[in-house]
Amino acid sequence: MKINFYGHNCLGIEVGETKLLIDPFISGNPLITDQVNKDQIPADYILLTHAHQDHTLDAEEIARRTGATIVSNYEIAMYYQEKGLTVHPMNHGGNWNFDFGRVKYVNAIHTSSFPDGANGGQPGGFVIEGEHKNIYIAGDTALTMDMKLIPMQTKLDLAILPIGDNFTMGIADAIIASDFVDCDKILGVHYDTFGYIEIDQDEAKRKFFEAGKDLMLLSIGESIEL
Repeated sequence: MKINFYGHNCLGIEVGETKLLIDPFISGNPLITDQVNKDQIPADYILLTHAHQDHTLDAEEIARRTGATIVSNYEIAMYYQEKGLTVHPMNHGGNWNFDFGRVKYVNAIHTSSFPDGANGGQPGGFVIEGEHKNIYIAGDTALTMDMKLIPMQTKLDLAILPIGDNFTMGIADAIIASDFVDCDKILGVHYDTFGYIEIDQDEAKRKFFEAGKDLMLLSIGESIEL
């Protein structure tokens, strides 16, 4: 399983030959570099945690170019289905076996609406199991006790957590979240894109290290393999 970081909460995940794209927000990200071109990013599936613009801005365009199936909660899926796109609706607690592996849509505490005011349903996160690797994508969320349910069913190899504070968890809560999900390998997302969520990266790494955890902060365009 290969994970490519495209900035903010946007990730490309390769599970075998299948390409997943998470929360595509590229054209509006002021930190995007020449290493990321939204017109060349592949996608077989586009997974959306919620409807906010900084998670969905390029979803429709990329889905039309690639023919990708959009996977999200029922309201978001229906929003894109009405635009003529292929969708797979899910809702909290639900699992589905896709051709690349198993996906569960899990709780998140946040808000969710499209820029045009359309209903984005309730926000969520994803637990993805594929190629004998398990990852948790928290999406935009506060720290929640529901995270403790995840390791009861799934042993995680990586937790992808927001760390920018203000709109989501900050560093301290993300460290607790890593305890809740019983995973010491963390990929930080949703930081530095805007003034509200700028962080001290060295301090963040130090605090995770002192808690006995490995916080990875990738440069845009950088990737890791599990």
